[in-house]
Amino acid sequence: MIGLAAVVAGMTPRMGRFVARLERLTALDGIAERARKLVRGAIRSRRVADLLHGVWLGHPLHPALVQVPLGAWTSAAVLDVLPGQRAAATTLVAIGTASAVPAALAGVNDWAALSREQRRVGLVHAAANTMALTLYGVSLSARMRGRHTIGRRLAYLGLAVASTGAYLGGHLSYALGAQVNQSVPGLWLLRGTWQRVGNVDEFNEGEPAVRKLGETPVLVYLEAGRFTVMLERCAHHNGPLGDGKVVEIDGWPCVVCPWHGSTYRLADGVVVHGPAATDQITLRTRIVDGRLEAAPV
Repeated sequence: MIGLAAVVAGMTPRMGRFVARLERLTALDGIAERARKLVRGAIRSRRVADLLHGVWLGHPLHPALVQVPLGAWTSAAVLDVLPGQRAAATTLVAIGTASAVPAALAGVNDWAALSREQRRVGLVHAAANTMALTLYGVSLSARMRGRHTIGRRLAYLGLAVASTGAYLGGHLSYALGAQVNQSVPGLWLLRGTWQRVGNVDEFNEGEPAVRKLGETPVLVYLEAGRFTVMLERCAHHNGPLGDGKVVEIDGWPCVVCPWHGSTYRLADGVVVHGPAATDQITLRTRIVDGRLEAAPV
């Protein structure tokens, strides 16, 4: 156990340095840009893109979908060392291989809306997962032809490659902030008490305005005498919603982020179109002596 801990401790900084180099590897930009255009060309429907982003789910769909292939492949690896479990292991490999396809579609759809540094790491993440999927596909073919020994070996190699891809996926989310709600830190900066946003007569009906509560910018919208105050930095990539265009969708006024096109209802912050999958955070509002005040929910 001590030896294993030493090996893991030695690998950790090496992996960190490797990923840091990926983030700076400008040689990947040309490939990534061509791949991004291919993805955008293949997924033209806004409805399909929103489905894959997870707009309907309330958070990104890709992390939820990857649990199925990884879980099936890991379970198959356990069964492969047990006697009499060939059929069950083969079934799990088939389930994992089939379920990896929709997970990959959701992943590339999210990837196409990431920043340049994120796309570099994401490109290698996708390449690792594609290689793992290929290995499992060949493993499944070998198993179905009765070549279980080579099938097991290919599956274990595929699991190792998929684990590398999963590590890079974790780095994308937790170190580079891909597909996480990037507006939330602004909420933590707000004090838990009511704060003055401005005088009521400062705001015009149907015209979004940007104000600051301490260090946190907020977007103020007035319609039919009702105020909405939401965090102004877009949940997807911290883009300035105050510079966004106001459009009407299904009878609702919405603001479109100028960076990647995430669209939110101005009445309540509900996400209408991705790539954002989470609603924009709104604050409580009240009017006191002609002043608009807001506070976290």
